[in-house]
Amino acid sequence: MVETIVKTGIEWELLFHMDEHTFYRHLRVTLAQFDHLVEVLGHQGLKGDQHDGGLEIPVRQKGAIDGCHIKLQRPPVRGGDYLNRKGYYSVVLQGIVDERGRFRDIYVGAPGRVHDSRILRKSTFFEKWGEKMGRYMLLGDSAYISRDHTFIVTPKRDNGALTLQDQQRNTNICRGRVVVEQAFGRVKCKWRRMRDLQNTRLDVVVMLIMSACMLHNLCTGPADMCQEHPAGCPRHEDENI
Repeated sequence: MVETIVKTGIEWELLFHMDEHTFYRHLRVTLAQFDHLVEVLGHQGLKGDQHDGGLEIPVRQKGAIDGCHIKLQRPPVRGGDYLNRKGYYSVVLQGIVDERGRFRDIYVGAPGRVHDSRILRKSTFFEKWGEKMGRYMLLGDSAYISRDHTFIVTPKRDNGALTLQDQQRNTNICRGRVVVEQAFGRVKCKWRRMRDLQNTRLDVVVMLIMSACMLHNLCTGPADMCQEHPAGCPRHEDENI
């Protein structure tokens, strides 16, 4: 039986012994199928216990970090916290991916109005980034410009006085971090319910997002390409900026 601890962004939720019918109704897979998936992923480096949505494995290579909005209906409790700058209700999926676009760490469930930088500081990855990153760095956008985020390479702010070298550096960072944008796009393209969950149960929302990320990793390979968007799946204007 599945027992998972997740962080919803407001409070801790514990999913105990969800019955077969309820589990299938929300996730569209049986408990046996899900347990098998977790076992397969475990052999590939992902642990079964999921704390606050984190895939607890070390980041041993350069990757990229970003936040992605997952649309949902207004939650009944503190619903205003979930209204993002784009004008719709959402939770944020913070994703760290490797050069192949596989999720190496996720943090799921922060309210849509929370800034990327603040979400990072509240995540377990931030607490242990030193032992996870080693001498490697992540690529991030301007949302992560901070003295606290020394392990993230960010572009310089364009104040009108950037040198040609600065502009080229910014361009290289943007090109390098496209991989995380594409990962979010592929998740929403392959599992289109991620574009709009139409749900107010935060525990279910977090579980669905985590499942989509796990399935994404399982499906990602050299021959995996979206037939509809061979150049990369769009993110549908959901950036957390």
